[in-house]
Amino acid sequence: MELQLNKTGDIFDLELKNSLNETIELNASSSIGGKDQGFRPMELLAGSLAGCSSIDILNILNKQKIRPDSFDVTINATRKDEVPAIFERIHLEFFVSEEVPREKLVRAIELSMEKYCSVTKILEPTCIITYSIG
Repeated sequence: MELQLNKTGDIFDLELKNSLNETIELNASSSIGGKDQGFRPMELLAGSLAGCSSIDILNILNKQKIRPDSFDVTINATRKDEVPAIFERIHLEFFVSEEVPREKLVRAIELSMEKYCSVTKILEPTCIITYSIG
């Protein structure tokens, strides 16, 4: 994997690009001189947790020929009030269309969180990760 981060304008105007030339804009909080535009790095990390687990879950369901009509995740994260301000807790709430059998959805989530999701495994030593089905 190779990514490229470039400063594109003012002090905290940053663009992250992958090998497919897809980009994400990053910026900092206005409290330190940023513009409150684009994603902050910790938002990307929490979003990466949801994305990684979602890909696992959808892949597991797909192998069972289950393709949800809708699949959404709400992420609620809290950070420690110290430096570094690492995540203390992250809760993922999965909203999946009703045609997905609940027991299969639960099992797919468990497999992702306990075995497959690389981002979960990176965060687990310092962060409590929980999930629910909405």
